[in-house]
Amino acid sequence: MADQQKSIQKPSPDPSADILEQAPDLATEPRLRAADDTRYDPIPVEQKWAALWENDLTRYAPEPITCGKPKYYVVEMLPYPSGALHMGHVRNYAIGDALARYMWMSGHNVLHPMGWDSFGLPAENAAIKNKRQPREWTLNNIAAMKAQMKRLGFSYDWSREIATCLPEYYRWNQWFFLKLFEKGLAYRKKSKVNWCQNCATVLANEQVVNGCCWRHEGTPVEQRELEQWALRITDYSEELLQGLDHMEGWPERVRTMQRNWIGRSEGANVDFKLDGGSESKITVFTTRIDTIYGATSLQLAPQHPLVAELVGNDPAKIAHLEEMLLDQKKAREAGDIGSVDKKGFFTGYCAINPFNQERVPIWVANYILMDYGTGAIMSVPAHDERDFEFANKYGIEVRIVILPRREQEPPETGQPEQPVLPFVAEDSLLINSGPFSGLACEDAQKKMAEYAEQNGFGKATVTYRLKDWGISRQRYWGTPIPILYCEKCGLVPVPEDQLPVLLPENVEITLAGGSPLTRVKEFYEVPCPKCGGIARRESDTMDTFVDSSWYFYRYTSPIDTAPFDSKIANYWFPMDQYIGGVEHAILHLMYSRFWTKFMRDIGLINNDEPAQRLFTQGMVIKNGAKMSKSLGNVVSPDDMVARYGADATRLYTLFASPPDRDLDWQDQGVEGVYRFLSRLHRFITENPVSLAPGESSDYEVSALTPGARKVLRKLHQTIQRITDDFQGRWHFNTSVAAMMELLNACMAEQEIFATHGTAPAPKAFRADVQRKLVLLLSPFAPYLAAELWSTLGEDPNALLRHPWPLADPILAKEDEVEIVVQFNGKVRSRLTVPHDAADDAVREAALNDEKVKEALASKQIVKVIVVKNKLVNIVVR
Repeated sequence: MADQQKSIQKPSPDPSADILEQAPDLATEPRLRAADDTRYDPIPVEQKWAALWENDLTRYAPEPITCGKPKYYVVEMLPYPSGALHMGHVRNYAIGDALARYMWMSGHNVLHPMGWDSFGLPAENAAIKNKRQPREWTLNNIAAMKAQMKRLGFSYDWSREIATCLPEYYRWNQWFFLKLFEKGLAYRKKSKVNWCQNCATVLANEQVVNGCCWRHEGTPVEQRELEQWALRITDYSEELLQGLDHMEGWPERVRTMQRNWIGRSEGANVDFKLDGGSESKITVFTTRIDTIYGATSLQLAPQHPLVAELVGNDPAKIAHLEEMLLDQKKAREAGDIGSVDKKGFFTGYCAINPFNQERVPIWVANYILMDYGTGAIMSVPAHDERDFEFANKYGIEVRIVILPRREQEPPETGQPEQPVLPFVAEDSLLINSGPFSGLACEDAQKKMAEYAEQNGFGKATVTYRLKDWGISRQRYWGTPIPILYCEKCGLVPVPEDQLPVLLPENVEITLAGGSPLTRVKEFYEVPCPKCGGIARRESDTMDTFVDSSWYFYRYTSPIDTAPFDSKIANYWFPMDQYIGGVEHAILHLMYSRFWTKFMRDIGLINNDEPAQRLFTQGMVIKNGAKMSKSLGNVVSPDDMVARYGADATRLYTLFASPPDRDLDWQDQGVEGVYRFLSRLHRFITENPVSLAPGESSDYEVSALTPGARKVLRKLHQTIQRITDDFQGRWHFNTSVAAMMELLNACMAEQEIFATHGTAPAPKAFRADVQRKLVLLLSPFAPYLAAELWSTLGEDPNALLRHPWPLADPILAKEDEVEIVVQFNGKVRSRLTVPHDAADDAVREAALNDEKVKEALASKQIVKVIVVKNKLVNIVVR
């Protein structure tokens, strides 16, 4: 998937920045200098483990679905194989990888796969530029990026890898299309479409951003009329909307974006017949049928099908119409159709208001959109802001038909005061509305819609902003649509046993003249499976969002006989965690929800939604902008890995900022994390503690020295902190900071860990601290963790599924805490008291503090407030 986001958030202050500054530099820490005075070299260590893991094909495979363990399915959105990872990818995958490793250690059956969103226009552009076929270019890029992922140590089960450009995958895109066609959900229609000149293809509404192509941000989108294939996603509008109320594990921001895009509006359709005996009628959609007696004109969108009839051959009106179409085009290109300077013209015709039989003039207006409602509105200037502005500009009557409730009783003059116009409040009563006068707006809306239906000129209805999903694309590198056109038989679906419809190879690709497939006779000229005559194969290919709408189901069981094994998919779904950018909130996530509901309806799956939880990570930015090849500010993970190692590279992406915030990339930050890993390596390798088989790992906490007990307390506090981070908001920056603080605490008590020291702690204690420190590190820095685990005499192959350490709340409890003493909210002193000391004891200690007694000499105590383990506030006067 493409990484797109149009707004750059200012990066958050690094909450853990001080940790790196506090960390001692190994080169200047005499007690910790190694004999050969060298730092940890991660490259040979990581290469060793990478080679070993490469040959272990089952290392990251899940257990059978009958294993009895709780399942955990975590997926990061699959990338487009552009040729190289950037640090935005690394951050995304490092989040998912840490989570997968933690879940393995927590006793879950984990599925953590990866694949490639490998169809799409960029491959065609690259083919033209580099004179290479898209397939060759794409597969080479996949190989390169897969090698990068393996070098970074990501825990993917590569036996489930999918590439959407391969026939074994896109065959099932075609199968799904046939099922959609059977159900009437795939259909062909002629309509206005979004056209990108640079892409030379159609764009879905969701792929138009600020009036421009989502891939070519400076290219305005044109409107063209084409016959296209579309999917009836609108059949699921209400279910897609209602489902959002039950998706508590998705960010509210994403749910709000989807609600707004679906755009549900309750109202009524009302038919206005043309005056003069014509059978033609104009159907308007209104959310305020209660104001229909105040309708003083109708306004039609310039594209409304009746406009051509009303305009006729009048040159002046045709000129006005062309001007308004141009206005709308410019407004779309600017990304704000609502800001258009409102213009219109009177057609010379009138329609009849069916409620009061009044003649209502018909106008054409540039602020009316054909893709909202019916493309026609009743204009009620007194009670709609846009209508009011338009009426004032063109001198159209303004008629008040609702008033606030408090103004229904006329004052002494006998007339109610007029509200400031336009007055739009629904908590109002109707006036000047015939038999409906006096009704509350809400009651009137119901009764008037019923009246319209009873009399055959309207009814209550619901409309949606969401439009059907146009999937036809005039390009080569995509899934062929499995439809044939036969002069005798019409539209003919390709029989299932003839799937996949293969893309021909070695096709000459240009971005002119439509799809390159129209020039490959052996592809498009085929026998009709019904009559045997000559048929023409569909030359459009599918929108690549079809590919990404269901790929995570294929991961569960990439079999040859079906899209996936339903029994296995029902075990794993819904995904426990889906991770990706918020830029996919509408495009990919809306389509994947639709696809899930369709698959449920044809009996393939049981779940209603694809993912139980969604996490949208922040961007990686540099020099004030999102990392982008076009901006020239991309940082290659290969460079970072070569300098500091994979562990440091991925650990920095987790440490530098909370994962839901933007990360402002700093090379020196990676170096700081590398120094931490170097110190940790030396701390353990200088004095490793290996327990012999059968040797006891127990020790008496009460027998530990104060320094050792301090380290033990910090260890259990760190376990609790990191565990909470994994189970909560994923603030892995604080997890890494906690490990740094724990290492600092261990180094401050270095003599208890040195076997040659004067007062070493018990061996079992030292082994306990070292092992648990490595276990805490392992989800974040798997290479170094494996190396250190081996150094401690443990089986490194068992580390991935070794039980996660548990925090002991008693051992994590502080013996003493620092209490702040305030006078009227201002700090005057600080005390050290036993943890959870009684309030009376803390109060007495505060009042007996020398600084406090001195300050109280001329003061009168009003009261003393004790906040346990935090502060004492003495209120004085």
